[in-house]
Amino acid sequence: MDIRLVVLDMAGTTVADDGLVERAFEAAARTLGVEPGGAEHARMLAHVRATMGESKISVFRHLFGEEAAAQRANLAFEAAYHDLVEDGHCAALPGAAETIERLRTDGRRVVLTTGFSRATQDRILAALGWQDIADLSLCPADAGRGRPYPDLALTALLRTGTESVRQIAVAGDTGYDMLTGTRAGAAVVAGVLTGAHDEERLRADGATHVLGGIGELPGVFL
Repeated sequence: MDIRLVVLDMAGTTVADDGLVERAFEAAARTLGVEPGGAEHARMLAHVRATMGESKISVFRHLFGEEAAAQRANLAFEAAYHDLVEDGHCAALPGAAETIERLRTDGRRVVLTTGFSRATQDRILAALGWQDIADLSLCPADAGRGRPYPDLALTALLRTGTESVRQIAVAGDTGYDMLTGTRAGAAVVAGVLTGAHDEERLRADGATHVLGGIGELPGVFL
């Protein structure tokens, strides 16, 4: 395979999630008066789980409708997530840093992507000391639209000067990551089982490979 660009998701793929998204969502829901234990909270949490990987502001627009309410929820989510990161609840998944280093040593460009805002993405990168670990990092605001659209992968291609979509590999832990890869025309769309969705969901949304963890990705290209 002539893979020259590897687009990697963060939370659940290279960074441990450990329920942080759900905990931050709970804080956001409370801001809008939705308390845990009720049917409405359960319905919203189910949607959050199903749409892991999607731009968070898009998720809140779906859940709360009005733009003002969605923005309030998004701000509360970000504040809660930032507090969790600052409290030390942020760690790289085993082998992630080594995998990124190996990919770059082999001459491939690596771009880290997320469904979070730039502010949240930067907090995570700083907490891990990953500011310079990849060639580039992208959030939905950088690309125009977040997952499941192809924009993040295609923006990575444009920003790195990669010649063809068939030289792209996309890896993530959610069905939305898989849809991003397939819609972008990536040659490799790898799902990893360290995050939100199971093998059935990953394959249904287009995974060409399903891996136990991100450390297995370089072997796909051999």
